[in-house]
Amino acid sequence: MAVELIDLMLSLYYVIEEENQILVAARHLNTLSELVSAKTRLVGQLDAEVARLQRETPDWMEQIDEAMRLQLSDAAGSLRNASIANARLLERQIEFSVDLMGAIAAEAQRVTGKRNAIYGAHGGMALTELPAPISINARL
Repeated sequence: MAVELIDLMLSLYYVIEEENQILVAARHLNTLSELVSAKTRLVGQLDAEVARLQRETPDWMEQIDEAMRLQLSDAAGSLRNASIANARLLERQIEFSVDLMGAIAAEAQRVTGKRNAIYGAHGGMALTELPAPISINARL
């Protein structure tokens, strides 16, 4: 009964661990889309399996033996730890990307000189900096 659930958890764990290794090494980032797709599919299957078990056998947790319960607990713990590490790595990667885009935008603005001065009715002057247009080449 819980064997399918454990298999799905372990499969998801291995996919997340592979993604974590790629994020730490900062190489082969082009394979991340395949891992994200696999991760999404496995999460959906895991949710469906838990829902099926709850629907068909609401007391399925009480029906499994102690050894299976320990395996389920270990799989869930491993998945939790890998997911926490994955969340931290992804957060760091997103922050790095935002910082990088900000630096590129600042440099583009500096190079293009997109600055304007606005004179007010009472003789005041306000300097504004218009954002420089940035285009991203999606074909890396």
